[in-house]
Amino acid sequence: MGLPLATYFSGPKVKWILDNVAGVRAKAEKGEVLFGNIDTWVIWNLTGGPKGGVHVTDVSNASRTMLMNLETLDWDPDMLKVMGIPRAMLPAIKASSEVYGKAVGALAGIPVAGDLGDQQAALFGQTCFSAGEAKNTYGTGCFMLLNTGTKPVQSKNGLLTTLGYKIGKEPAVYALEGSIAITGALVQWLRDNLGLIQKSADVEALANTVEDNGGIYFVPAFSGLFAPYWKSDARGAIVGMTRYVNKGHIARAALEATAFQTREVLDAMNKDSGVDLTALKVDGGMVFNNTLMQFQSDVLGVPVIRPVVAETTALGAAYAAGLAVGFWKEVEDLRANWGKDHEWKPKMDAAHRAKIYAGWKKAVTRTFEWVE
Repeated sequence: MGLPLATYFSGPKVKWILDNVAGVRAKAEKGEVLFGNIDTWVIWNLTGGPKGGVHVTDVSNASRTMLMNLETLDWDPDMLKVMGIPRAMLPAIKASSEVYGKAVGALAGIPVAGDLGDQQAALFGQTCFSAGEAKNTYGTGCFMLLNTGTKPVQSKNGLLTTLGYKIGKEPAVYALEGSIAITGALVQWLRDNLGLIQKSADVEALANTVEDNGGIYFVPAFSGLFAPYWKSDARGAIVGMTRYVNKGHIARAALEATAFQTREVLDAMNKDSGVDLTALKVDGGMVFNNTLMQFQSDVLGVPVIRPVVAETTALGAAYAAGLAVGFWKEVEDLRANWGKDHEWKPKMDAAHRAKIYAGWKKAVTRTFEWVE
């Protein structure tokens, strides 16, 4: 399964509906009530809905329900039993790239052909097709996925094991995922709660008014710490304050927090997978912050690469559909289609990198067990 027990995933939500809404269970057992994530619902409606719609999902979306077996790529009978979910209500699990059916209505006759979960689509859109290639999406939070190849890697370091993608009859490709709660949201906090900046984009100029973080670290554990700690009792802290520190240092420390948290997730991935990262492909709103991207490369010690098309989720789904209908012949054609916009290479020496990262790790421990 690869997931912790959490109501975030759809399996427990379905269980709640079956247990609490009168009459639903009986209908579900007869196949009169169907379940699907949003991908299933969209494909079902595109292909006719109640009038002959196709009831399917792909391996990447199915892997986020808590109900799919990562080895067999089918619904897991033990999990269905534990949650009390009738198999009759579940969609058929398909590859991420195959023709599921033909559209009806305004799009009549057009094949419906690519289905990927959000973060997995970004991994595919970033053409991370080899083990050791990773992408990080910088939004309100961060989502990092590392391609681990054709065998699932169970995490011992607080990460999720997930399906990456499956192309037609090719073997499935797996990934490790680490999620960070607060990254871009910290910049919004500087703007809305402290009024340090007028708009989010101003944070870079403010951070560049100083040469370094002035010895401070900002750990944004506003709602606890996610991967790799999973500590809900942690709370945010700014540590190392002296009279020398000004708002420029706070802005810089806020940006650095994103890069340090990414490094922590990456260290966990390296430990779990035994695969060393070769380069990090990046997308999302914060990738246009050059100061952050350079610091990210410095802290990781590997190149950071921004693509021409930063909307990599939509691109990944389009790539999967294009492969299914023969617009592209093979996965390698997509590498040729993908374009690099900018690359940052590490400039920091190893001793300094180790020193500031040790400072960050120390700062993180100051946030633990704050909530009684």
